[in-house]
Amino acid sequence: MKSIKITLLFLAFATIIGCKTPIINKARTLKTLPESYSENTIPDTTNTANIQWKNYFTDQNLVTLIDSAIVNNQDILMAMQRIQIAKSDVLLQRSALLPQVDASVAGGVSRFGKYTSDGAGNAGTPIYRNENIPTLLPDYFVGLQTNWEVDIWGKLKNKKRAATLRFLAGVEAKNVVLTNLIADVAVNYFELIALDNRLDAVQEYLKLQEKALQIMKFQKEAAMVNRLAVEQFEANVVNSKAREIEISQEIIITENTINLLLGRFPQAIQRTREVIDSEFGFATAIGIPSQLMQNRPDVRQAELELFAAKADVKSAKAAFYPLLNIDGSIGFQAFRSKLLFSTPESVAYGIAGNLTAPLLNRRAIKAEFAMANATQIELLYNYQKTVITAFVEVNNQITSLQNIEKLLTLKKQEAAIYDQSIETSLTLFKANRANYLEVLLSQQNAIEAKMQLLDTKKDRLVNRVNIYKALGGGWK
Repeated sequence: MKSIKITLLFLAFATIIGCKTPIINKARTLKTLPESYSENTIPDTTNTANIQWKNYFTDQNLVTLIDSAIVNNQDILMAMQRIQIAKSDVLLQRSALLPQVDASVAGGVSRFGKYTSDGAGNAGTPIYRNENIPTLLPDYFVGLQTNWEVDIWGKLKNKKRAATLRFLAGVEAKNVVLTNLIADVAVNYFELIALDNRLDAVQEYLKLQEKALQIMKFQKEAAMVNRLAVEQFEANVVNSKAREIEISQEIIITENTINLLLGRFPQAIQRTREVIDSEFGFATAIGIPSQLMQNRPDVRQAELELFAAKADVKSAKAAFYPLLNIDGSIGFQAFRSKLLFSTPESVAYGIAGNLTAPLLNRRAIKAEFAMANATQIELLYNYQKTVITAFVEVNNQITSLQNIEKLLTLKKQEAAIYDQSIETSLTLFKANRANYLEVLLSQQNAIEAKMQLLDTKKDRLVNRVNIYKALGGGWK
């Protein structure tokens, strides 16, 4: 009796030791988000991110391209498959909470040694109609067997919660891909429009350069200029023709980039050159920083992954506690097949519970717990970084939005002045009041100013895309 008490006391002590768990480490908390993006902005809950992308982009050619990309882009398709994988994991973890029931058909034979308790007990013992238990004893079973891990401490429940949260994070990851895809298609589309206009500008100035070259040739024949002047203008024409070829190649590359985003082989992209001068149909409303938590899918993805990691820590912590397993079976069992379904004689059932606590394998459990804890802290820092990055991106785009409008006004003035200088320099040259270098310089300055103006117009359109993306628009 005394030995039994000592044994029970030892088991109770071992269980208490097994239940002790390490302390969960803590990470630095995130600083509070500012109420506005800058001192110059007045907080307003109106947010451009709430506008659906089909209403945000008014160019029908661009809308058609984005529609095609959403259906056919390989990154989107892969993201959808990752969601299906995560969904299957949720079903797997959910099934672990339920008892496992298996249909079983088993058969075997046993021979017990004569000098064993089983062998000695079987000898001379009747089993059926005064027939003794045979030396070779067959055993047949048909029925159900079950095993159930009782989730006392929530280990399996937290695994299911983690899988569910990762499934939701996968949906947000798909939304991140979708947002980036829409922005990439739009940016490359506007880049393509800008290249078309750059090509038109080069061809337009090429005609002016060829006209100026003819004038130089006439002036040379009249001995008013030398051969060097003609060669300078000839080189200028050749340079513009080379630039024309370069831009044409860039157009092909940009078209192929869009086709790749659309998941198709190279083909012509339908577009309208006049889009370069278009305005979006409404003013950009940036809302307030706290709306990033709802509108930015990457922020929500990072948050859900953090919550999943917290559930992993709780599940790993539960591994230190005793584990309760319940095993059971019910069916028909007999030593002869023809007696298998005789009732009630062949009916067999049983149930057993098993409570175990970790002792010698605590180091492995501690390592798993430490890994889950460190992962949780890493994902907390990742969440903090994602929030700060989102805020900075919006702030950058707001500043860019304000400066691009100012820059565009100046570039328009510059381009207009240089366009006028071409005619002025030619008129003065014909009147012998300007030299050919001034004519040449005015042409070069004019074309460069035109290119910078087109780049600024493109940057304005791209800025509207980037600020829409930074605010979290596009996936809704």
